[in-house]
Amino acid sequence: MSLPHFITEAPLTGQLAGAEGRHAVTVKRIAPGEEIMLIDGRGTWARVRVTDTSGKELLKGEVLEQGVDEAPTPRVTVVQAIPKSERAELAVDLATQTGADAIIPWISHRTIARWTGPKVAKNVEKWQATAREAAKQSRRTFIPEVHDPVTSNQLKDIIAGKQALVLHEDAESSIRDIALANEIYLIVGPEGGIGTDELELLGATPVKLGPEVLRTATAAAVGLAAIGVLSSRW
Repeated sequence: MSLPHFITEAPLTGQLAGAEGRHAVTVKRIAPGEEIMLIDGRGTWARVRVTDTSGKELLKGEVLEQGVDEAPTPRVTVVQAIPKSERAELAVDLATQTGADAIIPWISHRTIARWTGPKVAKNVEKWQATAREAAKQSRRTFIPEVHDPVTSNQLKDIIAGKQALVLHEDAESSIRDIALANEIYLIVGPEGGIGTDELELLGATPVKLGPEVLRTATAAAVGLAAIGVLSSRW
């Protein structure tokens, strides 16, 4: 069984405190003699045998093994049209579980949920917290970075000259027919779909994953899984 993961800053000395320490000591009730994994979210990890806990949030341990994982290739950035309410966190959770390297919230032409003013920082922080927890649960040593939201015009500039694949139910090409580059932008549209004018604006390559029409919260995860088996990621 894999070891529980906890996030701390490098260098990983075997000590855990703060919110993550509280989660380990008070919530998970990790006790001396047990082993855990400490990660910095950027690939560095340490396998630690717990030697002592004190108070509600301090854990100390002996580093048994440590290393740095290589980032998977191809690198996949998920561009997720912002879904409504709880579907947003589900989309981030599933994308993180299936290996997204970065996540960009996208305000598409048909996006209903709008982030403005103080909501921007609050929602980005919420997505990042969801990504952190999903990374820990899925035993990842890399935590995907959640960027600030972008409009379609901004997205056009970001993906210019890059391989950008947009999941589209009317696409003629299957993702398995695409020669994958070392860096991929996987674009997931809103609940209402991506209009023809917006598709032309972005200049991305439309691809389909299969005969079914996926919901916006699950599409990125299925796309990442397909890329995983079609490349060296899995």
